[in-house]
Amino acid sequence: MYSQTPVRTAKKAALDLLSRCEYGRYELQQKLLNKGFELNDIDEAIEFCREHHYLDDLRYAKDQIKLHVEKGHGERRIRQNLHVKHVRSEVIDQALAEDPQNWFELAKLSVNKHFGESSTSESHEYSNQVRFLQYRGFSSEQIQYALNPE
Repeated sequence: MYSQTPVRTAKKAALDLLSRCEYGRYELQQKLLNKGFELNDIDEAIEFCREHHYLDDLRYAKDQIKLHVEKGHGERRIRQNLHVKHVRSEVIDQALAEDPQNWFELAKLSVNKHFGESSTSESHEYSNQVRFLQYRGFSSEQIQYALNPE
């Protein structure tokens, strides 16, 4: 018995991907390109998904922000990550405004979780903590707040 596998459309592939997790427009486009679909078919599938609210960059940005905050990342790192994924700056600003964070307290929580709650005056350890928070995407003011208990 001979069975032929049905040809998958870009729209079907996009819906399959979006049913598993949230993607941004650019990420979805790249995944469909990697699957070998034509750019015209991909654009059509993406437009279909946007019209039916299966694809929403704002919702995606909010989801990414939540994941990064849970990991203890700061606003700068989150913005950088979303820019790499081609999320527009206006969308990032809106997502951050709709779900405000206390970045100062998050910086303190991150450093305490990673290094423990005891503050240190040793310059080597202090430098490690500063670098850790910089890598996590916190501003100098947030780092100063987190490392200088008052």
